[in-house]
Amino acid sequence: MTSSPAPGTRSSRISMFSAFKGRNEVSIKGQYRSYLFRKFLFMMGCGILVVIISGISATLGSYDLDFLDVYQVIFNHILNWGEPETVKVFVVWQLRLPRIIMGIVAGFGLAIAGAAMQGIMKNPLADPYTTGISAGAGFGAAIAIILGLGLGAGEYAIIINAFLFSLIPTFIIIGLTRFRKPTPSMMVLAGIATMYIFTAMTSLFMISADPNSVQAVYIWTVGTLDKASWSSIPIVFAVMVLGSLFLQGMAKNLNVMGMGDAGAKSLGVNVERSRVLILVVISLMTAAIVSFTGVIGFIGLVSPHVVRIFLGSDNKFLLPASGLFGAALLLGADAVARTIIAPTILPVGIITAFIGGPLFLYLIMQRKKEVW
Repeated sequence: MTSSPAPGTRSSRISMFSAFKGRNEVSIKGQYRSYLFRKFLFMMGCGILVVIISGISATLGSYDLDFLDVYQVIFNHILNWGEPETVKVFVVWQLRLPRIIMGIVAGFGLAIAGAAMQGIMKNPLADPYTTGISAGAGFGAAIAIILGLGLGAGEYAIIINAFLFSLIPTFIIIGLTRFRKPTPSMMVLAGIATMYIFTAMTSLFMISADPNSVQAVYIWTVGTLDKASWSSIPIVFAVMVLGSLFLQGMAKNLNVMGMGDAGAKSLGVNVERSRVLILVVISLMTAAIVSFTGVIGFIGLVSPHVVRIFLGSDNKFLLPASGLFGAALLLGADAVARTIIAPTILPVGIITAFIGGPLFLYLIMQRKKEVW
């Protein structure tokens, strides 16, 4: 029979330390599992919210549909069960579903781009449009709408112009990095300067334009999902997926860069190179979305702030959770835009501004400490 070590002996102390260490490790593992579970639970809740709002949104309109009818049509079409082309199928699949999917894609992309932009700028006021992308896109769209000049014809001229001109501010900032280090303050100031230049040129064109063209430019600059179609979704979806995967892969660098440039460099991160690469990807994502939807504001600004309240600032979880919350927020805003003065459909950008403005003010007032 083995006797236990006598109290106070060296073997007794070692035994007590081992037992304490084991209990401590179990406690830490349990806390970490709980930490992960809370984060995945929040993201799962956002995903479920997207599904619910999508179903509700598909029932809105002059043609009455039930929530279950919508998903029955979708599942039958996906599973290719040979459902006849009825009015119900046409309304769901051709009229309402493209708008909903574009809302999900645009909301997810803008929110994840906004979270990444706030990370590289270390600025809670940053969003996907901080570098002047929206102003550049608006100027490109105005040229196509008012002057009829663009690469392509009709609606595609507006899309291509908006995409190309939205990238100009990014190229300007990248050009400036050859003369100065790409610090957050330099990027923000260059973006503001570029924004004022493009806004002034757009206003100049609108002064001499006919009322119909001015109205078209205005609707485009506040953002709308009215132009969503099955032909446009694959392009935006592909850019959003590839860009989101890249940003998720850079989550570790974003976390380290949040410590400050000096601290990040001491840990081996090439801060300037990472900042420029992330900026380019954000610009491409935002430009692709804006080209098809116009400038939908506040999604990329507010969503990351709301998610930080629940999940903190770890970009491994902040980026995907912000995307899911942004998709739900944009879908909800679009549902309100379609019903608040039905049958007239408001541009969704107006509703996101009404929701985002007060919500952002509330978040500012509730903020107890600096995030970065």
